[in-house]
Amino acid sequence: MIRGFLSLYSFNYPRIVIYMLQSTEYMVKPYLQWYWRTANFTQVARRRSLDMTRRAKLLLLVMRLGVALQIALAIVLLVHAYDARNWQLFNIGVVLLLSFPVIWAHLITVPLILARHLIAVPLERKLVKQSAALFSKHEGIKIAVLGSYGKTTVKELLLTVLGAGKDVAATPANKNVAASHARWVRTLTGKEEVLIIEYGEGAPGDIKRFADTTKPDLAVITGIAPAHLDQYKTLEAAAQDIFSIVDVVGSENTYVNRESEPLLSYVNKNQDGYDTSEAMGWKISKISVSVDKTSFVMKKGKKTLNLHSGLVGRHLVGPLAFCAAIASELGMSNKQIEKGVAETKPFEHRMQPRLLAGGWVIDDTYNGNLEGVRAGLSLLNELKAKRKIYVTPGLVDQGEQTEAIHHEVGELIADAKPDKVVLMKNSVTAFIQAGLAAKEYSGEVVIEDDPLRFYTHLDQVIAVGDVVLMQNDWTDNYN
Repeated sequence: MIRGFLSLYSFNYPRIVIYMLQSTEYMVKPYLQWYWRTANFTQVARRRSLDMTRRAKLLLLVMRLGVALQIALAIVLLVHAYDARNWQLFNIGVVLLLSFPVIWAHLITVPLILARHLIAVPLERKLVKQSAALFSKHEGIKIAVLGSYGKTTVKELLLTVLGAGKDVAATPANKNVAASHARWVRTLTGKEEVLIIEYGEGAPGDIKRFADTTKPDLAVITGIAPAHLDQYKTLEAAAQDIFSIVDVVGSENTYVNRESEPLLSYVNKNQDGYDTSEAMGWKISKISVSVDKTSFVMKKGKKTLNLHSGLVGRHLVGPLAFCAAIASELGMSNKQIEKGVAETKPFEHRMQPRLLAGGWVIDDTYNGNLEGVRAGLSLLNELKAKRKIYVTPGLVDQGEQTEAIHHEVGELIADAKPDKVVLMKNSVTAFIQAGLAAKEYSGEVVIEDDPLRFYTHLDQVIAVGDVVLMQNDWTDNYN
């Protein structure tokens, strides 16, 4: 309690506040929520540190100057009030002196709010309006990739596979909102044969707005799972927004991940798509999964594709097969398709295997959802190992379903029967433990208080022949 109070007056406090703003992408509401649940500000920046960008430097300067001015004003008031024996004014000076951490933690958001509403929003609206014309004029085939999870992976797979035979462009990284689309289309030459556009739903109505601007020819829905439940209060609301894409491209040009059970309740049985047995009429067989590669065969009529990928996991067979099927539809040869699939490699922190101390670590810490947990545990269950270790802090942004979802996570872990489970201690740990207990999990359970220390000393945990699956990672603004 006392340490927490004193942390408000540490020399690094302004730097910590700006770090919190930066970590929440300068969004005021998430920042303030994090601020008011923080008990000790010296414990905030444990995983990373402030990236001294131009914006961060400017805000830090403004806050330090503001704090200095408030302290100076408070001292002047205190001295004047003491000399004049004006105790009412003296009390005001004391309040002014003690309150500067809280006051400036809030005042620093004012320039952000003003800049967003007076500069950023009008500029973004103008860019988006202009981009609609650019998308409309572009003659390339436009593929929209959307869903609660897996969309960045499918986008990157399409880019790699189609890129083996076509001139392809895709939205970069996870830049998947209207303003990002608008900036990206301005960088294109206009000669691209295929455009792959990731849609990042964040609030109701987003998907329809994105589609009206980018005008896709076809769409792939990668799955539906509880996500962004702070914006979409129910899974049904998220699904309704995602499936608004059908009104734009038509049901016949919409492809779905048939292994996403929640998604299936919103489509008819004949809806085209993909799973581990079939993709757009192609039959899939001879699936082989190891800790560092995946292979399978696809057949359709007289055509046969022998595909080998550096990706890891049976759950990626469907997306890879979909990319191969789309490539075939676009006229690519078998040789080009096989070459494109062979070039697919694990993405950073997404089912990314690496050797450590004679064992394998599969890094799936990028982000998480319930379907990702299922896929990861299914992979862990399938792999052969001397000892299997599962590591997770749990999931974020699960809204009112947080307890139920993490209880299910615990049950899924228990069903996979890893030899050891490592849980990062936080607000959902008890829920996962309850799920483990419900399924009478008998393996070793370790509660880790310091995630950073655990990850940096992972070589002391793993042994020869082990497989360690690390799923999800919580940044400093979650606890």
